[in-house]
This record gives sequence, structure tokens and C-alpha cells, in this order.
Amino acid sequence: MQALDSTPMNASALPARTAGWRRLASPPEFQRWAARQVPRFAVLAALLALAGLGTGFLVAPTDHQQGEVYRIIFLHVPAAWMSMFIYLVAALHAALGLAFHTRLSPVLARALAPTGALFTVIALWTGALWGRPTWGTWWVWDARLTSELILLFLYLGYLGLVGAIEDPRRADRAGAILLLAGVVNVPIIYFSVQWWSTLHQGATIRFTEAPSMANTMLAGMLLMALACWAYTVAVALARARCLLAEREGWARGGRP
Repeated sequence: MQALDSTPMNASALPARTAGWRRLASPPEFQRWAARQVPRFAVLAALLALAGLGTGFLVAPTDHQQGEVYRIIFLHVPAAWMSMFIYLVAALHAALGLAFHTRLSPVLARALAPTGALFTVIALWTGALWGRPTWGTWWVWDARLTSELILLFLYLGYLGLVGAIEDPRRADRAGAILLLAGVVNVPIIYFSVQWWSTLHQGATIRFTEAPSMANTMLAGMLLMALACWAYTVAVALARARCLLAEREGWARGGRP
């Protein structure tokens, strides 16, 4: 009978923790929380980047086919991963804002988009640096390259659209529609090397198979991917805080 007395205590713990996360939906609470997290994730990103670059450029062995030029993958692959991942996360936030009229979701979508565009540029640029000695040309209209370029246009189109509309609410709705329409491009990027005959090499990391690379190569790539993720969190939270402050000023200005 005494064992039943512990049930209310355990049951109340979960709602308390859940309520703590729910408080982040309040812009003032989010501002305070984000202010604490930005420096933490910035330091984490720097440490992971140092470890990843050190492993990739100093510890990982030379590739027996491509030589030293293959080391560009330690920048190219994590940037390509993040370009797609950030787009999906931004589209998810945009959809939540469109469906449930949440205040923070469209702000986070806007905060993520510039970083996603940056990683897309890095992926295209490093891909060109790798392609010149490997393929003999800076660019080919390969399915993966072309779809990645379309992803950059989607990012730039979204940023241009939300920046051109003065009313934040209208801008959020229009931007959300554009982001959601562009989601179809992400699986095209990922599966393009399987669906079409392309020059771009296939995936070296699969969930169903062992990676076709040395452990130090894999470690360097994963460390850089984590560094890019931590950088994205830090920059997106910092940008979201600025956007929330701008919206607060917009609301105080009495605009419709």
C-alpha cells in the first residue's frame, strides 16, 4: 500500500520537466535561454572544428586513389549534409508556424536560412575545388551538382521573399509556402547518384553497410559534421534573438 504513495510524485515530475521546455515558446524565456546557449555552442563548435580539421588534415592517411586532394571532403561533405539538414529543419519550423501560428517557429526558420545558404555555398565551392583535379573541370551539370545549386536558389529566394515583404506575418506565410514547396528537392539531392548516372561518387557512409574509409577519415568527417551542427545552433540562436528584438520593436511601432 505504501508503494502507491510514490506514484503521484513520479507522475508530477514529467509534467514539470515538460513545462520547462514549454516555457521556451515564450519569447522572453527563449531570449534568456538562448543568451546562455550561444557562447556554449560557439565554444563547442570551435573545439570540434579544431579536432576535426586536425584529424582530417594531419592524422588521416592519404587516399590511395585521389592522393591529398581528397582531404577537401572534410569540409565538403559536412557542409553538404548541413545544407540539406538545415533546409528540412527550417521547413519544419515554417510548417509549424503556418499550421499552428506559433510565434517562434517562423523566427527560427528565418534564423536558420542564412546559415543553410552559407553551407550550400561551401558545398558547391569545395566541390568545384575537388572536381577540377578529379574531373578536369570546375563544374558539370551533374544531377547532384545541379540539384544542390537549386537548393542555393531556394535559400536565396526565401531570404529575398521574406526580406521584401514588410509585414512579418505576411512574409512568414509566403516564406513558409516557398520552403515547403522546395522540400521535394532535398531527396532529389540525396538520391540523385542512385537514380541517375552521374559523375559524382556515391555515398561512402550508409546505415546498412560499414563505411568504405579508414576509421580516422570517418572520425574527422563526423567531428566536422558535429562542428557544423554546433556552429549552426549558436548562430541560429543568436540570429533568432535579434529577429525577436526587431519584431518586438515592430509591434511597439503600432504597425498593422
